[in-house]
Amino acid sequence: QVQLVESGGGLVQPGGSLRLSCAASRSIFSLNVMAWYRQAPGKERELVASITNGGTTNYGDSVKGRFAISRDNAKNTVYLQMNRLKPEDTAVYYCKALFFGVWGQGTLVTVSS
Repeated sequence: QVQLVESGGGLVQPGGSLRLSCAASRSIFSLNVMAWYRQAPGKERELVASITNGGTTNYGDSVKGRFAISRDNAKNTVYLQMNRLKPEDTAVYYCKALFFGVWGQGTLVTVSS
């Protein structure tokens, strides 16, 4: 069973940037599509971004043009670069191996002045 561990969350001011990392316990190439989700307090979990082995990406409407997902198959790591952060981006961010239904434990991102 694969394990996913997210890191990189924290407190950032509006307009700032953060980069999240998701480290997998085995080859992410074998996991194929990887994704980032987020869940804000009192809201449902939503898709932020996904990426295939071939590098095809997909983004939620609220983060298009601000966030970028990438992957390094050699390091078994998926990244989420978050720029121009807004208070409404505050949430717990989760990594997911989409086809395997495996979630990480999440990392908290708080955007506040």
